[in-house]
Amino acid sequence: MKSLHFARALWFGILGALFFAFTFIFNRSMNLAGGSWMWSASLRYLFSLPMMAVLVWQKGELKGVLSAIARAPWTWLLWSTVGFGLFYAPLSMASIYGESWFVAATWQITILAGLLLTPLFGQKIPGKQLGMTLLILLGIVLIQIPYFGRGLGEGVVRASILILIAAFSYPLGNRKMLVHCKEEQLSTTQRVFGMTLMSVPFWLLLSVFAGLDAGLPSGGQMLQSLIVAVFSGVIATMLFFEATNLVKHNHQQLAVVEATQAGEVLFTLFGGCLFLGDQIPTPLGFLGVFIVIVGIVGNSLMTSSE
Repeated sequence: MKSLHFARALWFGILGALFFAFTFIFNRSMNLAGGSWMWSASLRYLFSLPMMAVLVWQKGELKGVLSAIARAPWTWLLWSTVGFGLFYAPLSMASIYGESWFVAATWQITILAGLLLTPLFGQKIPGKQLGMTLLILLGIVLIQIPYFGRGLGEGVVRASILILIAAFSYPLGNRKMLVHCKEEQLSTTQRVFGMTLMSVPFWLLLSVFAGLDAGLPSGGQMLQSLIVAVFSGVIATMLFFEATNLVKHNHQQLAVVEATQAGEVLFTLFGGCLFLGDQIPTPLGFLGVFIVIVGIVGNSLMTSSE
């Protein structure tokens, strides 16, 4: 039975990585089609909100999270804006400057960002994991070197700065809210819904700028944003939560399941090259992608041994 649970968890984790990959592929697709990155970012969360509301309502958890928000609205507003707004808006903008697989691989620097933030939460930076995350950083550098050789260095620098902002904002905002929600005894679903709801002012403001800059979004962009909201915001999230829940009492198996997130880099690479005509990585780029994946898997396995 335990091996069956592990097999199911592994399968759910891989499927979750597949659906997460659609975020990078469709963001790149919308940019190539001339869509505004601001619409791509804001529509993803605005479409996710009613779907998350239904999930929370079905679990009978809606009243609890709304009451928690009412008790500390400014805390929710601040860290939801950081964790979701300052994460996804820069990540969407970064897709202007590079292939979908480039953004997906570079985004993995958030693992290093998360480790560097641990002292803010009263913990020490784990040395073993830091070594693996530095390996990820090496892989990202190798991925970027060929871009400089092709005279695309300026775009790489811009994309890297944007992804760096996203990489620190995501764990910072989410961990701040994780601590707050633990005190409130809220579930993960309630936290995600609450943060989505309280990031809406940011997305509405971004939508205004998008409308002034690019006009209304096309039907194609709205459809692709809806697909991202369903695939990444709902399906991938629920699959990953279920995968980790199935093996939550076995740290070794949990680490392996968490390592399936490395699959999103591979799925994005194949999907971007196949459907968007993304340029295939150079041999040095492939080496970088491989090192990033090794670093992600190694980081998860190191976590289980500490």
